[in-house]
Amino acid sequence: MITISNRSILSDKTYDYIMETAVHTIIENKIQCIPLSGFELATRMNIKLIPYSKLSENKLNAAIIVSEDGFLLEYYGQYYIYYDDFYSIDRRQNWTILHEIGHIVLDHIGHNINEENEANFFAKYIIAPPILIREIKAKCPEDVYNNFFISKQASEYSYEYFIHWQKIHEKNRSIKIYEKYLLDYYKSKK
Repeated sequence: MITISNRSILSDKTYDYIMETAVHTIIENKIQCIPLSGFELATRMNIKLIPYSKLSENKLNAAIIVSEDGFLLEYYGQYYIYYDDFYSIDRRQNWTILHEIGHIVLDHIGHNINEENEANFFAKYIIAPPILIREIKAKCPEDVYNNFFISKQASEYSYEYFIHWQKIHEKNRSIKIYEKYLLDYYKSKK
């Protein structure tokens, strides 16, 4: 099991499933550039994005009660992601959209703490996969921040996870097959 910053623990099997799902999502939707755009991914997945600024005052108030950052709604098989575009910065909006996409691709049906942790890890992994952090030769969280379009706080978490990941891979002297697929996929797009 992995524990990062005293956050909830998911099993190794769950982490692997989420990482493999993230890689599959990138390749299946032909996302070819870093930094990864949640807006582009949502468009390719036919998910409707609705900024809070487009809502009426009553709907906006209701949306903020649901979540200040954003939320997912499914209506007759169509997914909608509502997100805050008033107060959150573009990097936060991107994270929020990727988090909500995580709920979709991980087949979540509720919003319990475990599913929230899984969606958070999905967003962290898909936006800055450790294999690609290694590829840019990141030496600090700022390198992650400058290359992966995430907030300063998220870049610190991603870099911390990268260091953990790197120690495991140095010990095992191997990478997972889905990491190799992702690395090969991005190298083929250069």
